[in-house]
Amino acid sequence: MNKLEYKGYRGSVEYSAEDNCFFGKVLGMNKASITYEGNTLEELTNDFKAGIDSYLEGCKNIGIKPQKAFSGSLNVRIPSETHSKVATIAENNGISINAFVKQAIENAIANR
Repeated sequence: MNKLEYKGYRGSVEYSAEDNCFFGKVLGMNKASITYEGNTLEELTNDFKAGIDSYLEGCKNIGIKPQKAFSGSLNVRIPSETHSKVATIAENNGISINAFVKQAIENAIANR
């Protein structure tokens, strides 16, 4: 699936053969929902950008901070044995479990 990007937000691109149109939604939003559609990819892209602009303007008008597409908080379930090993390694390295997991994820991404 392809993605659209605008002002730090990412959106999906899907096609409905039944409706003969493209559609999508902004990814990573858990409190707000921004959807868009178009008969061409240009229309889809324009509606995507207009939806984000409208959301940001609406937040500004009512004085609230816009939700980021991805909050930066990630809950991961792992076996207790793994949790224990991670805690031990982190402690031995003088870092928090969060710092250890962050480093592990960043290393995995860098090695792709």
